[in-house]
Amino acid sequence: SEHGIVTSNDSPLKNILLLCKKVATRKISILIEGETGTGKEVLARFIHANSARADFPFISINCGALTETLLESELFGHEKGAFTGAQGLRHGIFELAHNGTLFLDEVGEASPAIQVKLLRVLESGEFFRVGSEKPIKSDVRIIAATNKNLYEAARNKIFREDLLYRLDVVCINIPPLRERRMDIQPLVNYFIEKNRRVEDV
Repeated sequence: SEHGIVTSNDSPLKNILLLCKKVATRKISILIEGETGTGKEVLARFIHANSARADFPFISINCGALTETLLESELFGHEKGAFTGAQGLRHGIFELAHNGTLFLDEVGEASPAIQVKLLRVLESGEFFRVGSEKPIKSDVRIIAATNKNLYEAARNKIFREDLLYRLDVVCINIPPLRERRMDIQPLVNYFIEKNRRVEDV
């Protein structure tokens, strides 16, 4: 098991992990494609752990789980009084993940307004807190994940094509478990052993 990734010796995941180790050391954005439950965040954490950013934060956010206003505040932070309920200064995760890795799960769910702001950070390394006109610099490695076909979404004008090209410098596709049945037995063994260790404590 490498960072919680369990595979057999002839699993297609072996080559994926080798690719991840190679790209982990480079300062590029990565897009991980795969169905829900295929372990996209586990793979993102593996990339982070094998990068020069490993000692800095890994922060994950699900773009589909929050309203546009909440997502903007979570990503970029806000000034006191920027909107109703903004009682104090809030640091967004682009600040908190400085020098580390930011994992944008379900990036295809981000609204057009959020997409524009993500594009700005990827292009300039700068962003603004909600309610502020002062740019903040951030050095963050972006790993985005999607269970949608973002190229189709871009063709249908649902997802910005320029943002997609910024995110998809390297694309990694994780096959679902039904396409890698050779991994089932190692996974079963791993969980049995893990539960045994818990019971022994």
